[in-house]
Amino acid sequence: MFVALLLAGCSNTPANTPAIPSGSSSTSVSSAAPTTSAAPTTTPAPQWTVGATPLPLRPDGFGQVLPTPAVLVNRALPTADLLPPPGDGQYRSTVAEVPADVLARSTWTPACPVKTSDLRYLTMSFWGYDNRAHTGEMIVNTRVAAAVTRVFQHVYEARFPLEEMRVVSPAELSAPPTGDGNNTTAFVCRSAVGQTRWSAHAYGLAVDVNPFCNPYIRGDLVLPELASSYLDRGYVRPGMVEPGDVVVRSFAAIGWSWGAEWKSPKDIQHFSATGD
Repeated sequence: MFVALLLAGCSNTPANTPAIPSGSSSTSVSSAAPTTSAAPTTTPAPQWTVGATPLPLRPDGFGQVLPTPAVLVNRALPTADLLPPPGDGQYRSTVAEVPADVLARSTWTPACPVKTSDLRYLTMSFWGYDNRAHTGEMIVNTRVAAAVTRVFQHVYEARFPLEEMRVVSPAELSAPPTGDGNNTTAFVCRSAVGQTRWSAHAYGLAVDVNPFCNPYIRGDLVLPELASSYLDRGYVRPGMVEPGDVVVRSFAAIGWSWGAEWKSPKDIQHFSATGD
């Protein structure tokens, strides 16, 4: 589970928009998503600024678990475009070596347990809560890159909403917790929660999906710390991962396990190729 990002919250969109690298492999799916009415020309002002308010800390260093703010109980924040969105309604993905500029703004360092040559940079279409198609980015291990793009093709075709999909920055690893992050991501060079061994995320072999809507739970700890409303799994809202849904089925089809099936902790957002 991507706890480091949860500690940091989601940062604002980087000022420089990354470009899809040339020389990347790409796929285009002929089955277009259902036709919708024309998208609005402007993005509505966000009702909540993600990452703006640090939380008071618990003795264990996490933020205090507080009631979910009313605006986030049925979370549906708009997505800011990092990359040009798909213009034809079809799912598109690219797989490429990680460009130098992307690597520089990621959490990779020479101390990480994976070489840069064993990582790939993906771009993939996704539907936002704003009912618009967007293009996200993700770094994963080379050996799972093609399979991950297939997972998100199914997610896209089902119009399962994601709030954002972007590469995690180094600053997020040390920023104070704000408890409101909701970034769908994979590679983060960090240790497992409360342990000294490397997380599956540090190898690019795990993906967290909509962390706020699918929190990590261990005793009285909830991550993100403002996501306690989403402990009620009977109150189904957009972006929640449920047993047997398209997200679970698609990851199961490539042999990945789901953290919600663990006894303790329960990590509802977390899917991994390694089982941890």
